[in-house]
Amino acid sequence: MDARELTKSVREALSARQVFGEPVERDGVTVIPAATVMGGGGGGAGDSVKQPSEGSDEAEPQRQSGGGGGFGGVMWPAGAFEIRDGRVTWRPAIDLTRVLLMALVLAVALVRARKRR
Repeated sequence: MDARELTKSVREALSARQVFGEPVERDGVTVIPAATVMGGGGGGAGDSVKQPSEGSDEAEPQRQSGGGGGFGGVMWPAGAFEIRDGRVTWRPAIDLTRVLLMALVLAVALVRARKRR
């Protein structure tokens, strides 16, 4: 995969289509789901020259090259826009697991801070 293909794939992965879902309409109410999307990537390439070792049949140095790239991302629901009677309301998604995990991290930090005193 070359750099252009990688860039195109990253753009598609982080597009608005990944953030906003298809609108759903029922009983005069339209709901547009939304998500939080984060991602990152990187790549690199390199060249080196391998010198022939003593006693080998190689007469000239050999060029070696390599390259690579990668991308990773994470997405989770953020909430939804609700459109009713011409008014738009944001309805946040509450992820109980994330809330409890943050409470646990805070509790551990507070216990450690008390022990240091």
